[in-house]
Amino acid sequence: MSESKSIVAKLMATIPQEGRVEWIGIAPKSRAPVVAVAHVELVAGKGLVGDHHGNSGRSKRQVTIIAKEHIEAIHRFSGVPPIAPERLRRNIVISGINPNALKGRRFMIGEALLEGTKPCDPCSRMEQELGPGGYNAMRGHGGMCAIVLEGGTISVGDIVRKAD
Repeated sequence: MSESKSIVAKLMATIPQEGRVEWIGIAPKSRAPVVAVAHVELVAGKGLVGDHHGNSGRSKRQVTIIAKEHIEAIHRFSGVPPIAPERLRRNIVISGINPNALKGRRFMIGEALLEGTKPCDPCSRMEQELGPGGYNAMRGHGGMCAIVLEGGTISVGDIVRKAD
């Protein structure tokens, strides 16, 4: 590995911040409304109990995470009034840590151990939800998909941190 790549790899692995869970939502079926909950059980290899992605097994999208700060950016880019989290169809809203920094990293939320797998790109439904330009407003701000390595209960207010 070249010296510049090792420096970038070191920078990408440095996540001293801790975040906080601001909101949790589940959708019992595909396209069903997302319902806010105060806490939820995560099952290793599955996802959130009660969420339609919770039966996904090998999917890299067992859990979706977005930053409160990115929702604010989407609001500003789209020009729509402040956006309720359930409109963006993500499972967990966090603050204080960039979900993009979690890609390929193991991290803790409450009792659960997760691993960031891939960016959670917006879908065409954002155009319907946010109006013309909604898709582009979310580009780069859609959050991160994750898998559940070790299950546990998570609650609004829990700390989000890089796993040791």
